[in-house]
Amino acid sequence: MSYPATMDIKPEVQACFDEATNTISYIVKDPASNACAIIDSVMDIDYAAGRITYDHADALIQQIETQGLKLEWIIETHVHADHLSAAPYIQGRLGGKIGIGSKIMVVQDTFGKVFNEGTEFQRDGSQFDALFEDGDTYQIGTMQAFAMYTPGHTPACMVHVMGNAAFVGDTLFMPDGGSARADFPGGDAGALYDSIQRVLALPDEMRLFMCHDYGPNGREIQWETTVGDEKAHNIHVGGGKTKAEFIKLRTERDAQLTMPKLIIPSLQVNMRAGAVPTDKDGNPMLKVPVNEL
Repeated sequence: MSYPATMDIKPEVQACFDEATNTISYIVKDPASNACAIIDSVMDIDYAAGRITYDHADALIQQIETQGLKLEWIIETHVHADHLSAAPYIQGRLGGKIGIGSKIMVVQDTFGKVFNEGTEFQRDGSQFDALFEDGDTYQIGTMQAFAMYTPGHTPACMVHVMGNAAFVGDTLFMPDGGSARADFPGGDAGALYDSIQRVLALPDEMRLFMCHDYGPNGREIQWETTVGDEKAHNIHVGGGKTKAEFIKLRTERDAQLTMPKLIIPSLQVNMRAGAVPTDKDGNPMLKVPVNEL
């Protein structure tokens, strides 16, 4: 499939790093208007205390308000397993539509069973305002954006391309970080390799923005690279590594990884578009499934 990349449009990208989860959220501004989007917001949680706060989201909101921007989209690249989305909180303050890939329904069905959700939990993606299919386009002011279906890390991952900037979620990391794990339910190392190749087929000058960075080997946190740099230097897929080589490397690597610290609250919240689940009396409440993940 060919995608409508427009390299002559250069959106203004502001990054906001969350040290607690090593997540980078973005404000992406249309260069020709005051319209913007937020990519992969973070809601703060003290899991041990069961306490949710909004410092990270408030920082994004303050930047948008200070600059007089109009928030039109709140994009989730996928259902994150390592941080909680602040999408509903931000939407309540600034408006905008919450969007995710249409395969969210697969994720909802999978984890609806893991968390023993009742029939009241809708598994049709209706918690979101927009469900993107591969190649779907949408507008941020005058700037056209489009979504690329990139499964492998999860079944619902999408890369969002806005002008000469692509937001890759957990599909890729910086060249010295490699790629995302593919061992969660619904993950697939072979599918991830194919998805990465689709991203690397974008123009070499396309700016790529990571959702996470962990500063390998003690380097400073980074989040921006290019397609050309990833093709040449990515330690997992660069330099023409084959699909078989990648699957072997990724599978062996995944077997050594522990579960993300926030996977249990993250999945419950993020499959609901950032809403915290409640008990039968309407009180916010999270479940801990035993021996299910």
